[in-house]
Order: sequence, then structure tokens, then C-alpha cells
Amino acid sequence: MVLQQGLFRNNVCGITGIFNLDGASVSPVVLRKMTDAIAHRGPDGEGFYLDNFIGLGHRRLAIIDLSSAGRQPMISRDQQVVLSYNGEIYNFQELRQELESRRYEFYSQTDSEVVLNAWVEWGADCVYRFNGMFAFAIWDKRQQSLFLVRDRYGIKPVYYACWGQTFIFASEQKAILAHPSAVRELDKKALLEYFTFQNIFTDRTLLKNIRILPAGHYLQLPLASTFTLPIQKIQKRRPTTNAPSSENYQPTLIQYWDYYFCQPDKPSRPEEYHEELHRLICQAVRRQLVADVELGSYLSGGVDSGILTALASKELPYIKTFTCGFDLSSASGLELAFDERAKAEAMSAVFKTEHYEVVLKACDMERCLPAFTRALEEPRVGQSYPNYYVAQLASKFVKVVLSGGAGDEMFGGYPWRYYRVASSSGFEDYIDQYYLYWQRLIDNRDLKHVFSPIWDDVKDVWTRDIFCDVFLLHNNELSCPEDYINHSLYFEAKTFLHGLLVVEDKLSMAHSLETRLPFLDNDLVDFAMKCPVNLKLNNLGKVARINENQPGNKQRQFFLRTKDGKQILRNIMGKYVPDSVDVTKQGFSAPDASWFKGESIDFVKSKLMNGNAAIYQWLDPVPVQALLNQHLSGLQNRRLLVWSLLNVEQWLREYIV
Repeated sequence: MVLQQGLFRNNVCGITGIFNLDGASVSPVVLRKMTDAIAHRGPDGEGFYLDNFIGLGHRRLAIIDLSSAGRQPMISRDQQVVLSYNGEIYNFQELRQELESRRYEFYSQTDSEVVLNAWVEWGADCVYRFNGMFAFAIWDKRQQSLFLVRDRYGIKPVYYACWGQTFIFASEQKAILAHPSAVRELDKKALLEYFTFQNIFTDRTLLKNIRILPAGHYLQLPLASTFTLPIQKIQKRRPTTNAPSSENYQPTLIQYWDYYFCQPDKPSRPEEYHEELHRLICQAVRRQLVADVELGSYLSGGVDSGILTALASKELPYIKTFTCGFDLSSASGLELAFDERAKAEAMSAVFKTEHYEVVLKACDMERCLPAFTRALEEPRVGQSYPNYYVAQLASKFVKVVLSGGAGDEMFGGYPWRYYRVASSSGFEDYIDQYYLYWQRLIDNRDLKHVFSPIWDDVKDVWTRDIFCDVFLLHNNELSCPEDYINHSLYFEAKTFLHGLLVVEDKLSMAHSLETRLPFLDNDLVDFAMKCPVNLKLNNLGKVARINENQPGNKQRQFFLRTKDGKQILRNIMGKYVPDSVDVTKQGFSAPDASWFKGESIDFVKSKLMNGNAAIYQWLDPVPVQALLNQHLSGLQNRRLLVWSLLNVEQWLREYIV
């Protein structure tokens, strides 16, 4: 029996699914419970597909085609392919025209129907044609296989797990946990990885047995296969067939795309790069303005969001813009220059936007921590609770917002990081230096002491190997400073940017808000990867050593000394913003270094200097509290560690204990 139900509007949403590899029937009650767990991702509708051992669920946020014609899960005309889709394909109209020329008929104006027919026509190779953000599931009866697919950059997440013969997947982990087979258990190895990098570079999560599908990959899972971890992985950079493959009868993880930053063999004149970049940014913004609902833009006062808002305001008069600022009455030192509101207001006046702001105080971190942790599901890079508040603000006015995310990673926005390894003497030397730098929380000398309660369980985790494995499939022949810088751009796109994208998706979708990132338009990324380093950075021979824990204003310090970073983007910015508007931007983070040892010190102590803290079931309180006291006493700035401990402590109480 096949059951499909639900009326929707379209398009960015949440997906869930159950695949019983032993052929047992899927429970519709369980599938609905899983889908309800991510209702915030799609408050405009729900839908289900059930056919014996396979069940797909869907929640819908209305963006494109506000009719019921695009209901999901969506079934192909021949009833052989079923789609549950989360995302936006910005070139779907061009693909639709191509498919129509091949005699495909369409019944909606949605990009989901384009994705479905593209799969019918080209199989898994259709992913090479998509320009956008997406995570989707395909049940292909022709191969008796389930496919999970994630976009090139990892803008949209999808998680999966398997207990016994029950394979479960979803846009968020909380939907997987809603299945009765799910087991809540801390992944100790992932915890060690997180407390080294303030990120997770592998596909692990803090929940054991739940994995995230890597960016630029798809997973093929045939019926009656035996699911084990790790899954066989295949690198497949180019399309190889015009029809779905039926050769693999075991679970297979296929990497279909990867970043490749490189110096051009014959670079063009700088003026040509500037002109092409301007054309591509304009094209990317126009592509991503397509929506049947109101659209706004984040506006931080920096280069990236400034360019996007400038271009969007030409297309959409009086566009709404949103900024997060901070109460600096108790801040000190460098954090006194941290608030972005004045610059954002100046840009808003230039671009004539309808501008809104939210101003955070120290207590706002304490107030939102439980809801923030439930939404984020797993600690990731940075002190990201301000993102939660600015998404909440934007969601009160619009359903879609543009973000300047990825501008730094594509065009060299962190020069103090790259220059420290630009003169390395080879790949191993490069790894040694960069690995030491990216130990953001606890360095190797302290790990054994901090993790002593569970050391026997994690002692075989070599975080340097995890770091090095990021480059496993990359060309590691390095001969000049530009090669090392491009290597750093590759590394940060694969790790740091990926973490930021996970954060952005979870915190925006927690408020039923879709975030779009024009800097991750395919054509623009292809350009950025081949753009000469000397057009991004000016001071290849100079090294600026800046402590990553230094509060705020890391970029301001560097630019005041070298005026470096994202040079080609700054050239474009000059077309839109008068010289009187200062576009120097610091990182988006609250002045927590001051707050943690000031207004929030009692909160920090109550959570972490408490012998009953949940985290001390896995970490040794003596070395942890010694590190905390270094910050609270003003001896050393450990703001990232303090935040990470608070976040993990709350996470343990939400998801484990």
C-alpha cells in the first residue's frame, strides 16, 4: 500500500524518514512523531509517504509557489521515484526549460518538482547541475535504494543513524531521537574533538551513532544491505553516467564535489577580475531574490553584508535590514569598540532600508541558553547565541533573509591566520603550525588531564590526524606562499565555514526563517577558488600573530596595521558606499570576555564551579576549573573555553542526563 497525504505551500523545510532494511513495515505514528519534532522548520504544512518498509516525512515553510501544487513528499509520474526535499535551487527555471524540452510536464512552479524530474532523467548525476542549497531524500524504486543528498557546501544539514535494521534520517537530530529505537549516548571521541577545535571536523556528532552527511556527498543505501560504520567512501568528481547506477548493493558514500583553491596558470589583468566579480555578485543576488514572500537582509556594517544589501536594495525598494548590537556599559579594552550599530545605521541610510536592531546585554546569554542549545543541537564554532537573537528579530518581519556568510572564507577575510603558515617548509611543517593554531580550546598538553575520567575511551583519538585528514583527498604539493594560503582557504571552507553553516541553519530555522548566502553561488565560488591570492591579500611577506581568544576587533587590529584582507571585495564595495562610511568589521560575537568575569561571573560559577555539574561525569573538575580561574581572575583570556563549557553543560542536560 502507498499512502501520501498533506497539503503544502513551498519550499524550504525539514525532512525525515525511516527505512527498514529488513523489509518490516514503517509505523505511521512514529513517522509523524519524528516529523512533528521539527515542526519549527515548516509551520506551513506537513506530508507523509508510506510504502511498507519506507516512510518519508516533510514539513513545509512557504517560500516559492504558495499553492498546494507542490505538496511533498512528491512522486514522479511513473510512481518510481519519491522525493522529500529541503532547499532552494536557484537555477531551477533554466533546468525546468531543459527538462521540458525533454518532454517532462510540470504541475507546479516549485523547484522541488524540478529536482524530482532531474533525478528521473539523470539519476544522482543531477547534483552536478544544481546551483543552490539543499538536503533531500530520494526513494528510487528502480534501484530499491534510498539516497540522501547534501549540497556542495553543506548549507543544509541532514543527519542519519541506524539501530539494528532501522535506518533513520532527518534535517535535525531531535527528529531521529523521536524514534523509539534511538539511544541517547554521548560520543566521547566527538567530545574530545570538540574541545580541541571548538568544532567537529569529522562526520561525528556529540550523540553516538548519529552522523551528519558530509557536504558535497550523497549516500546510497540499498534495501536488504547491512549498515555499518564507517561506510565505504568513493570519490567521484565528475558525472559518469546518464542514468542511475545499480552497481552498488552495499551502503556507499559518494563525494561528488570538493573545494579547490588554486593560483591560475595565466592570470588576467586585475581590472578583469574586478569586473567579473562585480558581475557575478550581481548575478548571485538576483538569483537569490526569487521568492513569493517578503525578503530582508542582515546588515552588520561590514563589507560582505554591505555589498549584498546595496545590490538587493536596488531590486527591492525599502528592503528590511537587521542588526544585532551589544550593551557595552560593562565592556573594557578592545571590546569598547565592538558594537556594530553605528556602521549599520550609516549603511541603512545610504541604501534607504527599513532598519531594525536588537541590543543584547550580559543576561541575554543566560536567558536564551536552554532554548539556544535545544535549537543548535550540537556545540559548534564561535559564541553564536547573538545569531539566535538576530534571527528571532528578522523572523518577526520576513521569511527569507540574505546573509554575508562565506565572504570571508572565499576571499581571504582572516589574513592573520593564513600568514602564520605562508612560509612553511612543506606539508608536514604546514600541518604542525596550523594544527597548533587551531587548538582553540584545550591544547594537547592538557587533554589527558582534562579527560582523565574517560581517557581509556578516547586515548586512541589523535586530533592531529583528524586535522590532517581534512586534506586527505586534496593536492598537497606546496611550493610557494600562495599555495599555503590556498591550502588554508581550503581548510577553513571545509571546517570553520561548515561549522558556521550548521549554526546558521539551525538558529534561523528555529525561528522558521530561511537564510540565503549569495557568496555561495556556484559561479561565484568557482571564481573565488581561481582568484589570485594577491588580489585577496596584500602582505604575503608579513605575519601578524593575533590570539583567537582576543575579544572582538581581531580584524580591526589587523587592518589598522596592514589594511589587508578581502581586497578585491573592498574594491567592489567602493562602488556603493561613500568613503565617509567605515566598513572595517570585527567578528560577530558579544563582549563575553568582559561579561564572563563581570556581570555573568555568578552565572558562570553556578554552572561550572559546581561539583554537581553534569560535565564532570566526563571531565576532571580540577584542571577544568583551573583553566576557568585563569579567565575569571583576568590572568588569561579563555572566553571561547568558558562559552564552550557553558554550552556543553547545557547540552548534556538537554540531551543526555
